[in-house]
Amino acid sequence: MEISSNQITPSPILIFLPIFLTIYLTGYSLIFKNWPPKFRPEAASCFISLFHGTPAAILAIFSLLNSPHTTYFSQNTLLQNTILEYSISYFIMDLTHYLIFYPSDVLFIGHHLATLFVFVTCRFVVSHGAFSILMLLILAEVTSLLQNLWTLANARKEELESAARVFAILSIPFYVMYTIARVFLGPIFVYKMISSFLRGDGDGIIPIWVMISWICVIAMAISVSILWVSNLWVDLFRQWRKKKVQ
Repeated sequence: MEISSNQITPSPILIFLPIFLTIYLTGYSLIFKNWPPKFRPEAASCFISLFHGTPAAILAIFSLLNSPHTTYFSQNTLLQNTILEYSISYFIMDLTHYLIFYPSDVLFIGHHLATLFVFVTCRFVVSHGAFSILMLLILAEVTSLLQNLWTLANARKEELESAARVFAILSIPFYVMYTIARVFLGPIFVYKMISSFLRGDGDGIIPIWVMISWICVIAMAISVSILWVSNLWVDLFRQWRKKKVQ
């Protein structure tokens, strides 16, 4: 019996999504079972992020270094598509978390929906542009490990002296790395990506509506990141001044 070469292969999302669900439930039910109920959902969210951010960034770097195409809108490789689907699975799981526990957090829900739109269109609609999207993923996730540890320490710093110490140690390195990646390198890369598109490098590859939507989503994400880290720096300087006065 001849097997058709056009058979549809199941998406890795069907594998990755149950894995992230299992990791989330493990974090919520076991790893953080002794945490106060109000902190357990956030802690479980950080736990699955630990299994996405840094691994995805490392895989993305590997895929870009070994890709035969290194233009902004080149065709996606198999590994790049797999990384996109890995990230899609994570964001679906974390979006579900926010819809269940924090349905009023419109900012994060909107961020996850917009990010999913970019990943899904890159993977399933145009099948090009993963070089650009994964470069932005690297810049976004290079601080993931620090950010998750900082978030966990921040949640418990009022109750635990050890958490307060960890928070104090991580704050400045995290703020510096986040500022470099999101405030400086991110906008520079986006500018170069837009310039490449305007030169015609994406003609016939990336539809204009897709490119405009990507730019809007990315610009919004960068703006929110700049505002967020700026508030963190302001709060840090305010605390320093308060300590000097005391």
